[in-house]
Amino acid sequence: MNSKKFNFLTKSFLFITVGSLVKRQIWLLVVPLAGCAVFPDSFPSAGPSWKEMQKSAEVTSSLGIQLMEVTAPLTQRMASAARSESSFAQLWGQAGKPTFALGPGDVLEVSIWEAPPVSLFGVSALDMRSGAASARVSLLPGQMVTFDGNLDVPFAGSIKVAGQSIADVQNAITKSLKGKANQPQVVVRVLQNATSNVTVVGEVSNSLLMPLTAKGERLLDALAAAGGVRQPVGKMSLQITRGEQVRSLPMERVIANPAENVFLQPGDVVTAFHQPFNLTVLGATGVNRELDFEAQGISLAQALGRAGGLQDQRADAQAIFIFRFEDPALLPNIKKDARRTAQGKVPVVFRLNLKDPTSFFAAQDFPMRHKDVVYVSNAPAAELQKFLNIIGSVAGPTLTLRALSN
Repeated sequence: MNSKKFNFLTKSFLFITVGSLVKRQIWLLVVPLAGCAVFPDSFPSAGPSWKEMQKSAEVTSSLGIQLMEVTAPLTQRMASAARSESSFAQLWGQAGKPTFALGPGDVLEVSIWEAPPVSLFGVSALDMRSGAASARVSLLPGQMVTFDGNLDVPFAGSIKVAGQSIADVQNAITKSLKGKANQPQVVVRVLQNATSNVTVVGEVSNSLLMPLTAKGERLLDALAAAGGVRQPVGKMSLQITRGEQVRSLPMERVIANPAENVFLQPGDVVTAFHQPFNLTVLGATGVNRELDFEAQGISLAQALGRAGGLQDQRADAQAIFIFRFEDPALLPNIKKDARRTAQGKVPVVFRLNLKDPTSFFAAQDFPMRHKDVVYVSNAPAAELQKFLNIIGSVAGPTLTLRALSN
């Protein structure tokens, strides 16, 4: 027998012997580890597995936390709600140009014409060519509408102004002067507008109090008057506060859709926000971190893409969860006794199953919200791999020493 063949047989014998020895030693180590309760439930993990979520579904449901599947109908309902709940046109689109009403603080100028030859407010002017007296205008100094909404006009007395239009005030003064002045004609002009204004604040070049005119100013007119926004348009949101109603919308959407560029009304407050929206991604994804996204919003598919996608060696594609506080009106079969926040929201866990090919379409439409938490669970095989790694890390040095000693 040559030396090469002898060495090969020797190595094969040693390999089989050591292999059987290693196998026997691994079983000797596995049994004590199993007795010490080293199971996947106790392994390090970023969060629950799909089976653990299923087990806790009944418990969380009794606590008022809803577990819902991301389906096409649900996605369409939520996407439609996301578009409508932030629409200026839907809420205020029917409001046209404002009708101006005078109020306390407005400064008015009153001009009164009288027919010659008699003049209550002054001497009539004489036309040198015709020799006849011509009508003369008497300009009363500008005066402010009082706190109780009145304006004092000589010989006409106290005129109620608050809540009236300019034409109404002109008619009221003319009526009061009849019988005192000769065929009086009255013109009222607003010198200082203190009531029909819009306040523009936030991330604009110059915050201002913009007076409204008969032309009718729209939302983007107010931003232009304020010098524009100071941040990129894609990262800006516009908010209109009108009485008790408050609504915000991405600026890009206002520019793209003229219907959202609504007429402003007296007393409106326009606020330009630079508030990057963000969500948190955890679990078996490419990166675990907080992701900023633009005011226009992103879908679940975009969020997973920006997080580096799912890790092939770890992720359970049927166990993608979105944790959110949601409006109960958007959720089917919501329990009346469901737990609610101070704002009336209910805690919901949405589950997306990417093992189903049709779910990719739902992921493209499912809208993400500010402060959402996206979690991708580990696959069962990944938990088994952790178990084997623990066995290898414990058994490896011991088996090496025993093999060398033998």
